[in-house]
Amino acid sequence: MQDNLYNLAFERSILSSIVFEPQQFDELSVALKKDDFYLPAHQDIFGAMTLLLQKDQPIDEEFIKKELIKIKKFDEQVMIEILSANPISNTKAYVEEIKDKSLKRHLLTLTTEIKRVTVEEELPSAEVIDIVEKKLYEITQDNQTSDFKDSPQMTYDTMEYIKEMKARGNSVLVGVDTGFHELNKMTTGFGKGDLVIIAARPAMGKTSFILNTVNSLIMQGKGVAFFSLEMPAEQLMLRLLSVQTSIPLQQLRLGDMNDDQWSSLNGAIDKMNSAKLFVDDQGSLNINQLRSKLRKLKNQHPEIEIAVIDYLQIMQGIGNQDRHIQVSEISRGLKMLARELEMPVVALSQLNRGLESRNDKRPMLSDIRESGSIEQDADIILFVYRDDVYLYKEEKEREKAAKAEGKEFTSEYIEKEEEDAEIIIGKQRNGPTGHVKLVFQKKLTRFVEAPKFSAGVETAYENIDTKSANIDTGAPSIAMPTL
Repeated sequence: MQDNLYNLAFERSILSSIVFEPQQFDELSVALKKDDFYLPAHQDIFGAMTLLLQKDQPIDEEFIKKELIKIKKFDEQVMIEILSANPISNTKAYVEEIKDKSLKRHLLTLTTEIKRVTVEEELPSAEVIDIVEKKLYEITQDNQTSDFKDSPQMTYDTMEYIKEMKARGNSVLVGVDTGFHELNKMTTGFGKGDLVIIAARPAMGKTSFILNTVNSLIMQGKGVAFFSLEMPAEQLMLRLLSVQTSIPLQQLRLGDMNDDQWSSLNGAIDKMNSAKLFVDDQGSLNINQLRSKLRKLKNQHPEIEIAVIDYLQIMQGIGNQDRHIQVSEISRGLKMLARELEMPVVALSQLNRGLESRNDKRPMLSDIRESGSIEQDADIILFVYRDDVYLYKEEKEREKAAKAEGKEFTSEYIEKEEEDAEIIIGKQRNGPTGHVKLVFQKKLTRFVEAPKFSAGVETAYENIDTKSANIDTGAPSIAMPTL
């Protein structure tokens, strides 16, 4: 390999500095990774140092030697060269040089990979582009990992996670804030790497519900990526402004406001100008395009903590496969993307109209369109349900039938400005199923907490999805993130 792709003298100086000043390793272990070193023996020594740090043991010559002998990787000549190198106090320039050469080696490896998938495997160009983009993202995010994690690494990471949770003071919120306190209690928030499905029949308010979550996050200064396949970005902004200002959506659309409302709107606009909200309202989008856009956006704005797709069934498939196969590829692709970017991906979904023929119209998992793959891939499935939607619809049908028969019709339905709503937790891989009661404010298209809440967790948590959760207790579990 060419000399400009590595610098052994720099590598020796860094390792020597750690041996003579072990307190530097805390900082250097964050900046450098094992495979940033070119020489395999240097990689082994850095790996031994990392293990000693995890064991809280001295990072010195004898303990490093002991660890390397255990795995039969000790090279006495290399160790002598390191101990003979001059340690340095200012390691920043050395680290940058090592990282730069490591990046070049990864890019050179990528060119070989491109040739393999393009020429030897003859993959379609769309797949090649997806592979290249994924590899580039991993390289630029410094996210190179081994194929397997060994037990010491996993136990160390798990203990660090438990300590972090303890330091939070046993807070119920572990993942991304849903915007609703009682839903946070049931789910502990949307976890890193989770695929969350929010499903409902039309007019139930699934877009309004997720916009409440989006609004809560951007008001906290969090970043949100929103893929709106059905609604222009300007309409989304109108809804968010209505939520924030309590100005009815219809008045915002018409510009029909008094002085106080105009003042409130201007204040909300000022806040939104600094919000970290990114909306893609391209009407047609397939999973490869979405992956490419979200990776690029996440790379440019690492503060993004959640991605929303509205909605899943509008996404285009790739190729000419049957629609259920396309949806399977989309749902699996979204799950893998959530894990790759270590953030929740929330996808809205339509429900089959068959549920409307039932007496109890509360949704079930089998009501999700093309439900097999979606149900399997999702970590959390939430249903939005408002009984008043069906009561109003039934009243209109009775009125229509009465008019057709020439009969006088007296409406018994009283339209409400605020309607009872339920968020039904149909599946939760790491916690209980049940429901959360909310209130839907129609003019504002806004969900708010119910004044008095009683979580609808089944007795003894009989509805826990044990098939996918692999848990045997009804207690709400803390969803483990990708460590």
